[in-house]
Amino acid sequence: MSTITIASDPEDAAAVEAVEAHHTQLAGELAGRVSVLLDTVVRDPAGAEEIRAGLAAFCERELLPHAAAEEKALYPAAHATTEARLLVDGMLAEHRRLAALAAAVRSAPTAVHAAAEARALQVLFEEHLEKENTLILPLIAGSAELSLAELLAGMHELLGGHEHGEDGERAEAGGCGGHCACGETEEAADPELDVREVPHAIRHATVFGALGAVPAGRAMVLVAPHDPKPLLAQIESRNPGVFSVEYLERGPEAWRLRLSHR
Repeated sequence: MSTITIASDPEDAAAVEAVEAHHTQLAGELAGRVSVLLDTVVRDPAGAEEIRAGLAAFCERELLPHAAAEEKALYPAAHATTEARLLVDGMLAEHRRLAALAAAVRSAPTAVHAAAEARALQVLFEEHLEKENTLILPLIAGSAELSLAELLAGMHELLGGHEHGEDGERAEAGGCGGHCACGETEEAADPELDVREVPHAIRHATVFGALGAVPAGRAMVLVAPHDPKPLLAQIESRNPGVFSVEYLERGPEAWRLRLSHR
């Protein structure tokens, strides 16, 4: 989801980079959460309900506010141009569809149905971001009449840079809630996230999203193409003392690690 955008000034160029970086973060975190839900539906159907709830909350907390901010800050300026009017109308229609899919993730009759809706949501969201990166942002940033930096001033939902932190991220996973290891008579299989085929640009964000879906007292198995020491350092920096790491396999083709949410 990267392209070369010619901006009219350095401030607009910086704004483009910030928006694209936030898009990468959102796409990766969504991909991680969807992957964990899909895998958990197969391995541990009972545990998938909590994963589904966390994904729905993520959409309501991150994705839908992002779309609303676009409609407030970006789309009116682009819609005012002749070349982008029909495009923006289509993007607005996609927002309605994204909102409907997010609602379906929460309200689907079973976790299996929710996983299908979640995968559709992921595909549409990634396509939507691609059009924003390659069509909407270049149009505004390259215009001498419009200032992308001014349009986005203070719009944290678009620029990123605000961490919801452990309280916001862990709130949906914390506590027992009947899904942790305590009191279980049979240990459920850990969901597995294989990032070897995940695009490098969103690989770390995908892992962060997947870990955000792991409830307290449960674990996730990460499969990586190399020893992910820099990633593990980032995980510890973001969530000090929250995850313990156990190596299950050390190459040469794959490194498998169990990351347990304490």
